Amino acid sequence: MDKRIFVEKKADFRVKSQSLVKELKHNLQLKTLNDLRIVQVYDVFNLAEDLFARAEKHIFSEQVTDTVLDEAAVKADLEKYAFFAIESLPGQFDQRAASSQEALLLLGSSNDVTVNTAQLYLVNKDIDANELEAVKNYLLNPVDSRFKDITVGISKQDFSESDKTIPTLNFFETYTAEDFAQYKAEQGLAMEVDDLLFIQDYFKSIGRVPTETELKVLDTYWSDHCRHTTFETELKNIDFSASKFEKQLQATYDKYIAMRDELGRTEKPQTLMDMATIFGRYERANGRLDDMEVSDEINACSVEIEVDVNGVKEPWLLMFKNETHNHPTEIEPFGGAATCIGGSIRDPLSGRSYVYQAMRISGAGDITAPIAETRPGKLPQQVISKTAAHGYSSYGNQIGLATTYVREYFHPGFVAKRMELGAVVGAAPKENVVREKPEAGDVVILLGGKTGRDGVGGATGSSKVQTVESVETAGAEVQKGNAIEERKIQRLFRNGEVTRLIKKSNDFGAGGVCVAIGELADGLEIDLDKVPLKYQGLNGTEIAISESQERMAVVVRPEDVDAFVAECNKENIDAVVAVNSEALDAILKSAGTLDVNGTQMNASGIDIIREEQYTGGQTRGAAVMDIVKAAGHAASDPLKKAEMVNAALDQYSKGNIVMDPPGAFVGLLASKGINNLI
Repeated sequence: MDKRIFVEKKADFRVKSQSLVKELKHNLQLKTLNDLRIVQVYDVFNLAEDLFARAEKHIFSEQVTDTVLDEAAVKADLEKYAFFAIESLPGQFDQRAASSQEALLLLGSSNDVTVNTAQLYLVNKDIDANELEAVKNYLLNPVDSRFKDITVGISKQDFSESDKTIPTLNFFETYTAEDFAQYKAEQGLAMEVDDLLFIQDYFKSIGRVPTETELKVLDTYWSDHCRHTTFETELKNIDFSASKFEKQLQATYDKYIAMRDELGRTEKPQTLMDMATIFGRYERANGRLDDMEVSDEINACSVEIEVDVNGVKEPWLLMFKNETHNHPTEIEPFGGAATCIGGSIRDPLSGRSYVYQAMRISGAGDITAPIAETRPGKLPQQVISKTAAHGYSSYGNQIGLATTYVREYFHPGFVAKRMELGAVVGAAPKENVVREKPEAGDVVILLGGKTGRDGVGGATGSSKVQTVESVETAGAEVQKGNAIEERKIQRLFRNGEVTRLIKKSNDFGAGGVCVAIGELADGLEIDLDKVPLKYQGLNGTEIAISESQERMAVVVRPEDVDAFVAECNKENIDAVVAVNSEALDAILKSAGTLDVNGTQMNASGIDIIREEQYTGGQTRGAAVMDIVKAAGHAASDPLKKAEMVNAALDQYSKGNIVMDPPGAFVGLLASKGINNLI
């Protein structure tokens, strides 16, 4: 049975609507607004008829404070009031709806019950039309919400079906810089035209064009969010003369140069990232940072400490991590600030530690400025600050995280871009944290939340220029985090019996599946059909790049899969095998390091570790690359490709293949009998 339920606070408890009237009249300087009612709307689908009465009484309302309105009464009120309704965009996480569905399950409903929610605003009929429009614009953020037509009947939200055929971008062969500039604008890509030209040259060198998925993955990986391109930009001319702190800055910079010289890093580019990490490198090189845990896992900073546990000294790992969420909080303050602290939690959590304290530092423009002075396309500074505070505290409180340091700074510069920074500290017994390299036969398990379109573009959005028009289409760039789901993972990872089964772990942030799982091993085949979805209709590209909060990817031994999944189920966490052992076995074989006359290389062709000169003036690295490219043309199967590469390298080492000119190996495939491996 499908039904729409209307719930309103009783007159004595309409504190929210009364305060909202005062806020609107003050901020918008309204003259004709004098009455506003808020009615919560629930569209409930597939709920058994005999459960509705109990659901209305115990889940959708509180008997002491709420009144359940019948549909006839609401229709009568619509005649008496000016009205509008606001609902979340399809795919955006709606905590009220999610909590309602979970509560209905406890009541005995079936798993296919869904709930959509909306807020109906009833405003005095005689309000000025312009003032009503100002109220609507103030309450609606188009990034995460839309207006709902409350006069039409109940119906499920429609999710569009994406074309499941991933297009091959044939035009890549012929496009000029001007063509790519237009294409970049049309597709909303974060990368620059020079990046597109570089990709074009690469795919020309391997003899094919990219697919849409490959391009979108590169766009995600190369975004400022994922690869910190701003901090990795080479600085060639550094001048402090314009600063009143010139002497101090110059002295610090000179120390940085001296450290680089001492560490033998003079040939490395000077970057902000290098400046930020040079002191840690220096201290470690001089034996003063020997308590830092060194791991190839991409988690929080981890330090080895001793903890007094009931009088016994135990080795523990202390982890800390900070995250900025400036762009998301700028355009959607609640969700942006919530996932700022959520993202900070995920990193030490993926390191198998329990977070227990946090800090928040934010920066805003003048929050006392009149709303009318807000720049077009931007939210008012006071709205951003207030709503962001609610988002951060809402998520942190649901996790159970104490935020002990809070500061907000005010400066005109923050009008251009809000600053939102969250930091956390976590810890775990060292014996509970196992860090091992994945091996052939191991299994990758995906656990936690589901994927939807609300995470597509989460990384690339921070690398784009924002305009009035772009903000209106940026809904997918900010997710509302599901703190309850992350709390369940935190409970799971407090169990040492569980964490000791994990060989390697990575959290899901920007880039989603392609980044989080892709970073676990040198090469993987990911079964996107296994990825749990919030709704159907997504294509492979969307599933691969959708930013995903509240999820982890872990590597476990095949014999531990059942035990790990069983522990996940105890915490009511979905867990699926996303990479099977056979695929991992084949890929790891093909990605193994080979040694050819002293030159190490990755057989998958991902990394040429170094190049060395050999007879004829060419490089061994170039020769090896040629072999890899040729094998890539000839075989799609990873195992066959690995066999081909090994056979070719054997022929090469015996002198049967001479890489002169470069690329000659392609023509030698048949003559050397290697083609039978295809």
